[in-house]
Amino acid sequence: MTLKDLLNKYDRFAAVNGIQLTEIREGYACAEMTVGKDHLNGGNVCQGGALFTLADLAFAAVTNSHGQLTFGIQSSIVFSKSALEGDHLRAEATETINHHKLPYCEVQIRNQRDELIAVFTGVAYRKQETLNMKH
Repeated sequence: MTLKDLLNKYDRFAAVNGIQLTEIREGYACAEMTVGKDHLNGGNVCQGGALFTLADLAFAAVTNSHGQLTFGIQSSIVFSKSALEGDHLRAEATETINHHKLPYCEVQIRNQRDELIAVFTGVAYRKQETLNMKH
């Protein structure tokens, strides 16, 4: 099982919200979703939590892309533009600092018009153990 298969299958919260990883390579990951009615908040725009979940899945993939079990320990997000129903969103995660214990990453979320929707940054803790790809 690949890391992409593992996370797409076992990150149930992301899957229930229509989020899928589309690419993972060492130091890079991409997750995508299309904004549906169930993603909208009371202002009729995409709920910030849905955007955070999209970015968080890409963050998990990029930090685990080296094959070591890695967990997020700090993250934040800045929203720059609303996402609307029907928008196709792409979260591209880049490992800015590949530290052996505390990698730092940035995730940019863009819509189908390449407009920046949000920027997520995060720090993770990389454990000594190998990522278990057998679930």
